[in-house]
Amino acid sequence: MRLVIMGPPGAGKGTQAARIVDRFSVPHVSTGDIFRKNLKEGTPLGLKAQEYMNKGLLVPDEIVVEIVRDRLVEKDCEKGFLLDGFPRTAAQAVALDGVLKEMGMALDYIINIEVPREVLVERAVGRRVCTACGATYHVKFNRPDRTGTCDACGEELIQREDDKQRTVEKRIAVYLEQTQPLIDYYSGRGLLINIDGAQQIERVWEQIAGVLA
Repeated sequence: MRLVIMGPPGAGKGTQAARIVDRFSVPHVSTGDIFRKNLKEGTPLGLKAQEYMNKGLLVPDEIVVEIVRDRLVEKDCEKGFLLDGFPRTAAQAVALDGVLKEMGMALDYIINIEVPREVLVERAVGRRVCTACGATYHVKFNRPDRTGTCDACGEELIQREDDKQRTVEKRIAVYLEQTQPLIDYYSGRGLLINIDGAQQIERVWEQIAGVLA
């Protein structure tokens, strides 16, 4: 089973990705993890990527695609994988299709977790994080026993800068703008499976598992 999982910040993509990996015994191929591994090990591709990053430039698609390809040819991906964080654009999707075709593979499904913008904002803006132990709470959905205080260690809870409303709204807007052509591309190929991510976590999982079963 060869899958891609997509979803805006706050959609619960990480939770569902972990469940897919566990249920279907496929590796979770996160481009963020791949990049960090290549940079840490100083691979030729990692060093090439580092040159662009040091200049504050985006890493070109051809390097990103090659790094992903190197990961997909590893033995644990022979029976499938879950791609997370790639592709991000229609151009990358076309390149990925070419790479998979060369490998005699093709994607089975694109799991796209959809959540209304206002729900995403509410989820993020209401999040509170412990300054000491990192435990997370929510002012509406997961309140601490004492407002502003961590249940686990008694330290202060804060709202991260990334969770301020203006920042959240901008991040979501950028995601939606960038990924719409990608969604259109996969929809046109009949691979896109839209999942209602505004539901309870278990219900979201039931929908995903029902498609993949």
